[in-house]
Amino acid sequence: MHPFHSTRTHGFVRVAAATPVVHTADPAANAQEHSDLIRYAGEQGVDLIVFPELSLSGYAIDDLLIQDALLAEVERRIAELAEVADEAGVVAVIGAPVRNGDALYNCAVVLGSGAVLGVVPKTYLPNYREYYEKRWFAPAASRSEDSVVLNGETVDFAPGLIFEAVNRPGFVFSAEICEDFWAPQPPSTRAALAGARILLNLSASNIVIGKAEERAVLCASQSMRTLSAYVFTASGWGESTTDLAWDGQATIHELGTRLAEGERFALESHLTLADIDVERIGLDRLRNGTFADCARIEGEPATVVPFEASDDDGPGDLIRPLDRFPFVPDDPARLDQDCFEAFNIQVQGLMRRMKSTGSERVVVGVSGGLDSTQALLVACRAFDRLKLPRGNILGFTLPGFATSEGTKSNAHELMKALGVSAHEIDIRRAAERMLADIGHPFSMGEPVHDITFENVQAGLRTDYLFRLANQHDAFVLGTGDLSELALGWCTYGVGDHMSHYNVNGGVAKTLIRHLIRWVSAKEHAGPAADVLHAILDTEISPELVPAGADGKIQSTEETVGPYALNDFFLFYITRFGLKPSKVAYLAHQAWNDVATGDWPVNTPEDERIAYDLATIKGWLRKFLVRFFQTSQFKRSALPNGPKVVTGGSLSPRGDWRAPSDATARVWLDELEGNVPEE
Repeated sequence: MHPFHSTRTHGFVRVAAATPVVHTADPAANAQEHSDLIRYAGEQGVDLIVFPELSLSGYAIDDLLIQDALLAEVERRIAELAEVADEAGVVAVIGAPVRNGDALYNCAVVLGSGAVLGVVPKTYLPNYREYYEKRWFAPAASRSEDSVVLNGETVDFAPGLIFEAVNRPGFVFSAEICEDFWAPQPPSTRAALAGARILLNLSASNIVIGKAEERAVLCASQSMRTLSAYVFTASGWGESTTDLAWDGQATIHELGTRLAEGERFALESHLTLADIDVERIGLDRLRNGTFADCARIEGEPATVVPFEASDDDGPGDLIRPLDRFPFVPDDPARLDQDCFEAFNIQVQGLMRRMKSTGSERVVVGVSGGLDSTQALLVACRAFDRLKLPRGNILGFTLPGFATSEGTKSNAHELMKALGVSAHEIDIRRAAERMLADIGHPFSMGEPVHDITFENVQAGLRTDYLFRLANQHDAFVLGTGDLSELALGWCTYGVGDHMSHYNVNGGVAKTLIRHLIRWVSAKEHAGPAADVLHAILDTEISPELVPAGADGKIQSTEETVGPYALNDFFLFYITRFGLKPSKVAYLAHQAWNDVATGDWPVNTPEDERIAYDLATIKGWLRKFLVRFFQTSQFKRSALPNGPKVVTGGSLSPRGDWRAPSDATARVWLDELEGNVPEE
C-alpha cells in the first residue's frame, strides 16, 4: 500500500473505547475479556485502547477491594496483559486497584512495549450519595512517592502523566478517572495544556435517568474547551446491581464533535472505534492564541513518558464521520438549524447596514442564477422585518450576448413572484459600442469571445447597477459567494466582486443551494416555489459566451471544477490549514467509489457523483493555484458583508489575510510529492 493511503501518514490515531463484560471480583475472567478485546483491537488497526474504571477487578465490589488475594491476582494479570498488548501492537489503558506503600489507589495502568509505562491514580474520590470510594482508596494527592513497582519495574506514578509516542508526532495522551471529569478543574484540562491531544476517561459511572446525556455534554464540552479528543468509557453489563445499574456508555469526541458512540446496555463485550485527527488538533491549537496564553498562565510542568507506537502502514480507510459537503451537514436537523442561522445572519447584516446608512432602497442585479436569487431572498426578508415595501427592492436583469431565455425568464418570474420592482436593461448595444471603441475584433464581425468580450459585459452590468443606485438613492446589494471568492471566479470590480454590501460573501456555493431550498420550503409556495426550484435545476453558468455549434452553454464547473470538491478543499485548507496531500486523502475517502444509495437525503441529484484520486488531484491542483497565487488581490479589496460559516470569511478584515503576490509553489510541491497518480 502506498503511504498516501494510510491513516497514520495523515496524522490519525485509531482509538478504541472498550466495554468488556464484567466478572465481579474475578480478575482472571476479566483479564480474558481484556485479552480478547485487545487482540481484536490489534486486528482492527487500533493504536490506543482504553477500558473502564477498575475494569480488571470490577468496580462495585465494595470491601472485596481490600482483600489481599484479589489485589495480588490483579497485579499478576497486569503483567499478563502487558504481553498481550505488546503482541497486538496496541497501547492499552486498563483500570485497576494498585497498592503503593500502605495505601490503595484507584488507577489507570498504561501498558505498552510489553511493560507498564506508567500508572495514573485517581485525583478526586467521590464520597457522596451512592459513592464511598474514600472507604477503600487514597486520593492521588496523598501519595508519598511518584513511582510504583508493577510487573517488576519501577514506573511513574502520578496524576497528569503525559504519554508521548516518540515515532508518531501528535500521538500524545493522558488519562483521568471518572469523578475527575466532574470536578470544576478536571486533571485533563492541565494535561491538555501540557500537550496531551487525546484525553482518556476510565469510568464506572452508574446510570440513572438523564445521566447519559450529562456525560455526553461533558465529553463534548471538554474536548471543545481543551482543543482535544476525549474518549470516555463506562462500566457495563456484569457489574453488581445490588444497588446500582450500569449502561456501558462509550463516546469519542474531537473538538466538540462526536466521532463515535457505542451501544448502551449491551450484553456482550465490544469496542467503539474512531480515528482521531491529532494533526488537526495541533493545527487548531497553533492558530488559537488563547490556548497558548492559557497554557503559559495556567499550565504546570508535567512528567512525559515516552513510548514507541506501531508505525507500520496501518489501516487505509478512515473510521470517523466525514461530510462530503462540510458546509452542508448530513444531519437534516442540523442542516435546518444551520440554514436558519445562515439566513438570519445575512438578513440581520443587511438590516443593520440599511439602518446605519438610512437607506430605504437597494439595487440588485437578478440573473436567474443561484447567488442573485439568494441575495434577493435575503433582501425580501430584511425589508419585511424593517417594514419597508418590497417595491423598494429594485431588481434589474441585464441580458447580454449569451443570456439564455430560460435564465432571463426565471429572473422575471422570480421578481414578480416576490413582489419586488422588476426592470430589464439590455446591455448588448452598450457592449457593442465599447467593443467598437476599443477596436475589439468582435465589433468587426469576428466571433472572438475572449476575456475582454466577457468582461465588457460584466463591467457594464456593474456600471449600470451603481449608477442606478445613485439615481434612486439606494445602494448596490452584492451577490458573489464565498466559493467564487476563493477561486477568483469573479471579475475585479464588477458585481460578483464589488458592491456596497455583500450578503453572500460568507456563504459557500454548496450551502447557497440548500438555503434557497430551505427558504422556499419555509416561506414560499405556488409560483415563487416553482421558479425557485427551476433556478436550482439550472446549470451554473456566467452566460457571457454564446453557446457553441453543439448548443452547449458555457459551464462554470467545467472551467473551475465541481463546487462540491472546491468547497471541500476550501473548508479544510482555510478552516484547519491542512496540507494538500491530506486534503486529497480526505476527499478521496469521502468521494471515491460512493455507493449509489449512500447519500444523505439532502444531496441534490447533480451532486451525487463519485470522484477518483486522479480527478481529485487534478482539481485540487487548480484550486491551489487559483486560491494561493492568482486571486488574493481580489479578496484584499472586498466590500463589507457578514461572516456566516466558521472559518469561512475571506475578507481581509476577517479570517484570512494573505499577500496578493504569493506563489502556490509550496502547496503544489507538497501535493505532487505525496499524492500518487491513480
